[in-house]
Amino acid sequence: MERMVTKLLLATSNPGKVDEYRVLLAGVEVTLVTPSEQGLEGQPEETGETFEENALLKARYYAQASGLLSLADDSGLEVDALGGEPGVHSARYAGEGATDADRVLLLLNRLKGVPAERRTARFQCVVAMAWPEGATETFHGSCEGQIAGEPRGNNGFGYDPVFCVPELGKSFAELEPDVKNQWSHRAEAAGKAAERLRILVDTAKTPA
Repeated sequence: MERMVTKLLLATSNPGKVDEYRVLLAGVEVTLVTPSEQGLEGQPEETGETFEENALLKARYYAQASGLLSLADDSGLEVDALGGEPGVHSARYAGEGATDADRVLLLLNRLKGVPAERRTARFQCVVAMAWPEGATETFHGSCEGQIAGEPRGNNGFGYDPVFCVPELGKSFAELEPDVKNQWSHRAEAAGKAAERLRILVDTAKTPA
């Protein structure tokens, strides 16, 4: 029998992700907490070769450390003209200590001279949930787009200023959060996770 879910640990220290997940999971009747709110320090080294491996690594680490059901994601940008880079290295693309702006600048420099029709790319996201007892589940999401010639917009984080959705003619950073959440890779994966969480919560409410 599955344990009642009343609290969910968002296994990230990224404030942008925390804000997004509080919106994406707003309809689920669980209390969302962060590692810092639980007094947890440190984080696992992301040694996986795929988004799924890294998401599971983080979710398992925090589930064991907290004793709570934990949700982690790993996401990144795959640019076709760069052979799928930066991929799983998206957050570390410009080295340790680099800012989002540093990573965006490096990406644009590597795409200099590449015409618009060859600047196709996609955001990928895998959300993993891990229970302290060891069980895990994963949920996938993706969004196709193109890399702009320069940063556009002030919303979002990461590569959002240069990732454009052709159907909208705007970058993720130019979209309001509610519009971005209709398109984003993270919203798709989180939506699937939210459905699973609702089932767990509703099942726990049902008398045996």
